[in-house]
Amino acid sequence: MSELAKINPEIKSKAAAVQLLLMDVDGVLTDGRLSYISDRDGKPQEFKHFDSQDGLGLLMFHSLGFKSGVISGRDSIATTERSRILGITHVYQGFLEKEATFAEILAKEALGTESVAFVGDDFTDYPLMRRAGFSCAVANARPELRERADYVTTASGGRGAIREIIEVILRSKGVWDKALAKYGLD
Repeated sequence: MSELAKINPEIKSKAAAVQLLLMDVDGVLTDGRLSYISDRDGKPQEFKHFDSQDGLGLLMFHSLGFKSGVISGRDSIATTERSRILGITHVYQGFLEKEATFAEILAKEALGTESVAFVGDDFTDYPLMRRAGFSCAVANARPELRERADYVTTASGGRGAIREIIEVILRSKGVWDKALAKYGLD
């Protein structure tokens, strides 16, 4: 049985409507660990761990004409750089209250909530999950979010969860084979 066949029709329908993938960063695009090391001047430098398969998934998503964005409660140079490398369109950092930012992004893209997926892991993400047409929680998200999400990944945040969601979206849209063909996997 294909992976898509295991997903219920309501989830396929919601995933197929997605034009924009928005997500939290810490605990979603990363595993949530924050590491600090001193630079030459003794100032702390923050390190985050990003999953390369999530990165390729985002590049595939973008190559098919879809957009993505991050809305994070923390400011991080690592997030800025990773977003630049992956071509993430919307990068908003330092927003614990994320609803106004969500609305701003939707207005810029001229999209309704039904065309947006949001991926979260903790309480500050729930207001956006509740508004998104396709709400997703990573496997290691707070239980309160997993209980309320349309889709819960089998992968943890920062460990392939975003790639998994992208695959669900692209398969639901019927363009997964097109994404694979670029790599000679048709």
